Amino acid sequence: MTNIFRTTLSAGEFSGSFVPIRYSEKILLLGSCFAENMGERLRKLGYSLCANPFGICYNPASVARLLCRLAENRPYTAAELLQDEQRGLWQSFDHHSRFSRPTLADTLDTINTHYLEGTKYYTEADTWLLTLGTAWVYALSGDSARIVNNCHHQPAAAFERRRMSIKEVADCLCAAIAPALQARPDLRILLTVSPIRHLKDGFHDNQLSKSTLLLAIEELRQRFDGERLHYFPAYELLLDDLRDYRFFAEDMLHPAALAVDYIWQHFEHHALSSEQQPLREQMQQLQQAAQHRPFNPDTPAHQKFVKNQLQQINNLLRQNLFDFRCLEELKMVFERQII
Repeated sequence: MTNIFRTTLSAGEFSGSFVPIRYSEKILLLGSCFAENMGERLRKLGYSLCANPFGICYNPASVARLLCRLAENRPYTAAELLQDEQRGLWQSFDHHSRFSRPTLADTLDTINTHYLEGTKYYTEADTWLLTLGTAWVYALSGDSARIVNNCHHQPAAAFERRRMSIKEVADCLCAAIAPALQARPDLRILLTVSPIRHLKDGFHDNQLSKSTLLLAIEELRQRFDGERLHYFPAYELLLDDLRDYRFFAEDMLHPAALAVDYIWQHFEHHALSSEQQPLREQMQQLQQAAQHRPFNPDTPAHQKFVKNQLQQINNLLRQNLFDFRCLEELKMVFERQII
């Protein structure tokens, strides 16, 4: 569909057969910054989810490896961590640097706390949202099969950089996805390519990377039942629909807040239950109310406002639809304001 100013995506670009996500379901999100962003928005709306239990993950080989690790239900051991003496941190090649800690015990505890939550959602989630960022990978020198999720500022000589092929991407994801789809007939998977450009790879190599991911996803969809493996066009919404630098952040790589909102609107429309839109609006209003900072919290008017929010939260808790943690966080915000 076109208009005088821009090109918009037609309904056919979205997976029309995707069964919308409901509040009673669980979601596992794994992948790049897009998974983080969507996960945070879903969490604030009260959905039950686990987002990136290993931290941000950009390449499909790591996404596949970490899905397989969740399937194994095998917590990490001290032998799998490495110490960066110069930076004074313990780290894991499977994890983002936000998991790194000064002591081995703290690092291992942090990693396995998130890992155990990830295994729970791997088993129980009704929907997986997997976001691929780049086909460029870093493998340990001398071991091309060992692709790392994060280099942790280790010397460049320790790694070999290469671009995965279309078949390689499709094969590794297929090996990670197939057992779960076979074991769980109701599981559905939503794949997407991150709209964030990796210009450190160069303009041409970034395009080759994104094209590899898009073609690999199409290969996957042909291998599996189209009713269970779906594609959400986040990449196309920014690069083909909005298509203007005013929709990028100052670094000209990440989408601006307005673009993220636009992509979210499409995600909400196509991936979330339309019947539960009033519930999402109620949760959004509660989140906005929680951000309100009154000039004088002691006034009767504000106390009435706070008690009204608490009543709404208690009513929602009784419905047993929403993630308990989200509502409890909101409840604490308002309870602190009661005098």
